[in-house]
Amino acid sequence: MKRTFTCIVCPNGCEIEAEYEGTNVLSVTGNLCPKGRTYVTQELVDPRRTIASSVRVSGGTLPLASVRLTQPIPKDRIFDVMKVINGVELTAPVQIGQVVVRDVLGLGSDVIVTKNIPAA
Repeated sequence: MKRTFTCIVCPNGCEIEAEYEGTNVLSVTGNLCPKGRTYVTQELVDPRRTIASSVRVSGGTLPLASVRLTQPIPKDRIFDVMKVINGVELTAPVQIGQVVVRDVLGLGSDVIVTKNIPAA
């Protein structure tokens, strides 16, 4: 099979064509740097994504705190992780870097806070 990707790793935005059978990548063309080959191979073999979202905060100056994952997770687990994140409620004060969920669903990524929310 052949598939075309637009690389998102660097500013070049290369249009990359990959030929593959299952998870076996046969050829990659069109990438201007080595990162493109790595990106396309990852997308075909084990696609991963990061998540940025928000969680509820009680007793704070704002009702929500932004959060993100510390490591990419398998793409097919995004909705499972979002279900966990949506169930979180913190109590102010909340600090940047605070771990909200450690090793979410055993995927090797923590959910951390990315915005300070002082107590009201």
